[in-house]
Amino acid sequence: MLNAKCQMYQVLVCGVFVLVATGFCGCAASCDCPEDAAGSNETAAACDCAAAKEESEAATTCDCAKVAEAEGIIAAGAELVAVSSAFRFTEGPAADAAGNVYFTDQPNDQIMIYTVDGELKQFMQPAGRSNGMYFDTDGTLIACADNKNELWRINVETKEHVVLTQRYEGGLFNGPNDAWVHPQKRWIYFTDPMYRRQWWDRSPASELSSEGAYRINHDGTGLVRVIDDLVKPNGIIGTPDGKTLYVADIDGRKTWAYTIGPDGTLTDKRLFCEAGSDGMTLDCCGNVYLTGGNGVMVFNPCLL
Repeated sequence: MLNAKCQMYQVLVCGVFVLVATGFCGCAASCDCPEDAAGSNETAAACDCAAAKEESEAATTCDCAKVAEAEGIIAAGAELVAVSSAFRFTEGPAADAAGNVYFTDQPNDQIMIYTVDGELKQFMQPAGRSNGMYFDTDGTLIACADNKNELWRINVETKEHVVLTQRYEGGLFNGPNDAWVHPQKRWIYFTDPMYRRQWWDRSPASELSSEGAYRINHDGTGLVRVIDDLVKPNGIIGTPDGKTLYVADIDGRKTWAYTIGPDGTLTDKRLFCEAGSDGMTLDCCGNVYLTGGNGVMVFNPCLL
């Protein structure tokens, strides 16, 4: 029951697994754009790349408004499906190349897998009280391991992990929360809000000057703070062309967009929408999905 233009996206909300069939942006003849996609606009990059190269102006606008009005975002007949309510607090859904979805049950310190065959099984426990996760292009799993305020890289074959970082300028992170990996450069961007945890054996006081966001190289070198002026940055996601980063300020109740420079720096901060978010994702047509107390909200960049 999926719209043929796009694919199925899966969202975890408080222990209930929800299947969402999406169908925005009629110009999306191909959901997988090559890395050299033409055009600086994230909407053009997320839509038909061949068309973008031939008609950049038309591909930039995509005529998404007409498609959204005609077809909507949920395919006809799609239903919400509760896979399980056996968890205490689910977080961090991340799909591997095959479409298997890994997610965390943070209070129970475990990472689970919901497979493409519909099997629900445990991946690893303990799991560093992992929160947000994202797959790197090499197939390893980046995890915001909140137990010791660390950022992990997990080998999904061996289940062994390495700690990429734990401190900034000598101070412990507040608690890495969500992460995104740049698809070409493999820079890891992650947010670091302060949520005091009952399992911590550290001081509850922050050791840093702000609740910020950071960038680090895939090998754990080159850590820099890239955002320090939000109230509580939480959800984070970037576009497939690697040119735009979205960061949600959950307490500031806003989501911001940034241009990612050739060296990974963030510029051109601009308000994307008047809503914060916990986890975030994009679909293949460039729509931005935000989550929160009101459920899942979907924003079409073409209409903003």
